[in-house]
Amino acid sequence: MDIQEQIKEKLVELLKKHQIEVTKEEIILSPSDNRSHGDYASNIALRKAKAVGKKPIDLAQEIADDFSLNGVEKVEAKMPGFLNFFLRADELGSIIKKVVTEGEHYGDLTYGQNKKVNIEYVSANPTGYLHLGHARGAAIGDSLSRLYKKAGFEVTREYYVNDAGNQITNLGKSLMVRYLELFGVEREFPEDGYHGQEIVTIAAKLKSEIQDAYLANPDEHLEDFKNYGSKELLEQIKKDLHEFRVDHDVYTSEKAIKARGSVEEVLKKLEPYCYQEDGALFLNTTKNGDDKDRVLVKSDGSYTYLLPDIAYHADKYQRGYDYFIDLFGADHHGYITRLKASISDLGYDSEKLTVSLVQMVRLFKDGQEFKMSKRTGNAISMKELIEEVGVDAARYFFVSRSNNSHLDFDINLAKKLGSENPVYYAQYTHARLCGILNNGAAFFPLNYNSDRLTSDSEKNLLLLIKDFGKNILAGVEENEPYKMTNYIHSLAKSINEFYTKNRVLDDRDVELSNQRLGLVKACEIVLKNALSLIGVSAPERMVSLEK
Repeated sequence: MDIQEQIKEKLVELLKKHQIEVTKEEIILSPSDNRSHGDYASNIALRKAKAVGKKPIDLAQEIADDFSLNGVEKVEAKMPGFLNFFLRADELGSIIKKVVTEGEHYGDLTYGQNKKVNIEYVSANPTGYLHLGHARGAAIGDSLSRLYKKAGFEVTREYYVNDAGNQITNLGKSLMVRYLELFGVEREFPEDGYHGQEIVTIAAKLKSEIQDAYLANPDEHLEDFKNYGSKELLEQIKKDLHEFRVDHDVYTSEKAIKARGSVEEVLKKLEPYCYQEDGALFLNTTKNGDDKDRVLVKSDGSYTYLLPDIAYHADKYQRGYDYFIDLFGADHHGYITRLKASISDLGYDSEKLTVSLVQMVRLFKDGQEFKMSKRTGNAISMKELIEEVGVDAARYFFVSRSNNSHLDFDINLAKKLGSENPVYYAQYTHARLCGILNNGAAFFPLNYNSDRLTSDSEKNLLLLIKDFGKNILAGVEENEPYKMTNYIHSLAKSINEFYTKNRVLDDRDVELSNQRLGLVKACEIVLKNALSLIGVSAPERMVSLEK
């Protein structure tokens, strides 16, 4: 068990002696800013003393006097009621050998106990290229999947393909028009059609394959146009996502779900919770907190988007997952309650489903916001952004803020080779560590002891690499990958402070150099592992920072 968890358990035990009932979750241990104040601090005595009629400093002192734990050298009570914990040198130092021994597996947790979690993200309609909103959802969803896997869950990455409905019909009609144009045949473009260059490209490919086979009776081949267009666009989406280091395990087709009769099965199960009004069928969702009841079947007999989506979620529940996470666009806020209500009506545990909203992205360049691609005249695509700033910068920036926070993406900053650019700063720090290790390899063998690592900058690094698992857990428990970018920045900053304040390779003190080199190796491993959790590479060489 981690030393922090041991300290928390001991505090729970000691507080109980004072008739104070607390859980480990209520106890916050914060790394001390000043190492003269210990390695960790807690304000639990300050928060709980009033409940038992004691002064906070008195309660803190009583706890400090009674505290005994292997790995903790001493505990001090400080005004107005803080508890400062000083760890034994060997407790901190042992982390170096642990990191180097476990390598890429350092930080692996058993928290998830191999429970099965299904994470659905992107799920863009196959009607065009992925845009910035999809890209942010892809980066967040994939990073979240990596964090859950690292935390000990069995993760399934899923993409729901909306390959049925009006949008796919409009896609088919759009492709039909572009196909006919290649033969000089003019036809009115559908009102809600898709004008992107990708449709023109697909039409040309279709013509090369079938020549004029659909020319005589194009309307009879609408299904063929729909199927061909959606299949081609989905393949392009998969290709672009793969370039973005995002790959899904499962692609579930809305069309296939409908073909199996799953929608009708779900509709029958929901009948007790439905009523007819003005020829339409409504599901009573207000009983579950929705602001109004929702239409499942329109007066013309067609299904709303909600009904097949309910059938899709029923399909996921039937596959036996323990938890479900859906990443939706911010415009789906009102959708959550009705979806959970329908899941409950089907007899499933809606608490197993977590929906995280991903806010929109604004793109800036040279201080100006821009939305249109110069190449196509349409919205900037994910592929274009990758070409402009690279995969690493795009992924890092997309997950650098909370999912539910708007993101202003500064292209100039993302391309800047300087410390102001957080992804470059982190990667350059990793390259610096690799350089130190290469330079010292021939003269200074790694030493995993730490009795000479006594400066604040060294102890701070030891604490940070020890806290790697804690930060993974925070990202999982809150479904927020930005927790890892915060950790990466803190670690990189501390590494550079250590490098600035200490001479790592010093032939006048070989033993100290050996131990510092061991610390450098541990930091290199942890930084690389942390970057991998958000899908960002850790280069071993980079150009120097700007002066």
